[in-house]
Amino acid sequence: MSDSLSFVHRVEEWLGLLSKLCLILCAVALFVLVSTFGWLVWGRYVMNVTPTWVEQLGLLLVAYIAFLGAAVGIHEQFHLSVTLFRDAFGPRVSGFLRFFIDIILACFGAVMFYGGIVLFNFGWETLLPMLNIPESFRTLAMVTSGGLIFIFAGFRAVFRVIYWRNGEVYPDPIHHEEN
Repeated sequence: MSDSLSFVHRVEEWLGLLSKLCLILCAVALFVLVSTFGWLVWGRYVMNVTPTWVEQLGLLLVAYIAFLGAAVGIHEQFHLSVTLFRDAFGPRVSGFLRFFIDIILACFGAVMFYGGIVLFNFGWETLLPMLNIPESFRTLAMVTSGGLIFIFAGFRAVFRVIYWRNGEVYPDPIHHEEN
């Protein structure tokens, strides 16, 4: 195995760990979301004291779950994937389209990252109601997701070039489709 292909495999391992970390954070956020909404129902209907902060925390957690989940979907290649036209062509055209899609996704991630930073800076002075934390904590999910999408799709585009230079085709993950 060439040095460049071993580099690809090492980086893929790190990106896989980063993706798993995002999934773990999503799972923890989902657990907290369900638990706090259980507390909301208990407080509202049993104790007759509504914990109003739960709804704002829920909105914050949903943002992180959605944005981090989207980044993982880009890494695993099951999010924002329209394969009809790409798969209708032969392997050479299909390979180029895969590379082109990775570049577009990386650019999208970079724009999302930049736009998120602008919103993050803009919202620092505004506090989220009932949580009393800066509004920027909500847009931090967008910043993180944009950066991760840029990294995941950008590295995949680089990996495709490295494989092409070695006379091989970068192996895309195989997803078993439902019948």
